[in-house]
Amino acid sequence: MAGTTAITQDLRLSELAPRALQSEIRAMTMECDRIGGVNLAQGVCDTEVPAPVMQGAIEAMHAGHNIYTRLDGIARLRKAIAEKVRWFNGIEVNPDTEILVASGATGGFHAAAMALLNPGDEVILFEPFYGYHASTLKSMRMQPVLVPLARPVNASADWTLDLDAVKAALTPRTRALLINTPSNPAGKIFTRAEIEALAQVAEEHGLFVFTDEIYEHFVYGDVEHISPATLPGMRERTVVISGFSKTFSVTGWRLGTVLAHSKWLPAMNYFHDLTYVCAPAPLQHGAAAGLEQLGPEFYTQLAADHEGKRAKLVSALDDAGMKPFIPRGAYYILADASALPGENAALKARWLLAKTGVASVAGSAFFRAGHGEDLLRFCFAKKDRDLDDACTRLRSLKSE
Repeated sequence: MAGTTAITQDLRLSELAPRALQSEIRAMTMECDRIGGVNLAQGVCDTEVPAPVMQGAIEAMHAGHNIYTRLDGIARLRKAIAEKVRWFNGIEVNPDTEILVASGATGGFHAAAMALLNPGDEVILFEPFYGYHASTLKSMRMQPVLVPLARPVNASADWTLDLDAVKAALTPRTRALLINTPSNPAGKIFTRAEIEALAQVAEEHGLFVFTDEIYEHFVYGDVEHISPATLPGMRERTVVISGFSKTFSVTGWRLGTVLAHSKWLPAMNYFHDLTYVCAPAPLQHGAAAGLEQLGPEFYTQLAADHEGKRAKLVSALDDAGMKPFIPRGAYYILADASALPGENAALKARWLLAKTGVASVAGSAFFRAGHGEDLLRFCFAKKDRDLDDACTRLRSLKSE
């Protein structure tokens, strides 16, 4: 129009987008699919879904449970979660005011971080770390601060906490600690002494504690899983994040849980509602059926089955010349790949995939830049026939 001045502005990505890259896990999964290999990269957990869980979801669909639920989840599931965490975790929660059924543990963590943290806040993560924890914080303009765990001195030792390093990492902007136990990728289970030491730090400095316990039922031997929320004085400041993806082998269902004090949960509910509205309705009924019908023996057998899978893969990696660090929990193994060709871990992983058809993840995906380049991560939560196939393929390196 005559007499008007055009207002122009360059079209561009956000400040965050240029740093947002596809995860190494997803990249290796796509490459594995392309060549028809065995995927030990992504923690898809493709073992069988327990019958009550599957049947419960199917019956719910036929019964018409296909519309929005209450934003924090159906009452049946929240009640079942409260009962389960009481007998298993030793945590007393009010199912009406202290539980959020989220769209995956990832969605739960996102909602909790939105509710409790501000842009610029710092959150201490332990290295090796789960990439989605760090990336989720960065996506909200919060700052993950990495504190390295001490590397095991031998295959049977565990990664250990350096409390002095934790204290040195604290600044006036530190707002929270994030503890992943059992951990991805190292399978570390924080000991009672370590949890108590971190709880003291949190209390002294007024910090929240986010604890990701999604692998709580994958614990091997006589190791004890401890939730920080069970320690004296920690209930108010601890946000417990877990879910059903791993325990019930339903990673694609996206069902997570958040336990938090009633003063914090309404804000978490708000942000989860804003992003996801609610978790999938009929699948919530499936998870509830699982919690109601599967007793303690199910969880004991789950751990025993995966301990056997762990032994298979540990043996194969040993035979292949990749010394494994034996995890005490979760279902991943970090292995020393320094003898494999390649200048860095990503190239080593791609060489291994091309040579054997077995996909792994570069250890560097779980460390700050320049670290983890001699490690690869392997997932053993696979059907036995697929895991046996992968082990045979890995052992083929022994004859070379």
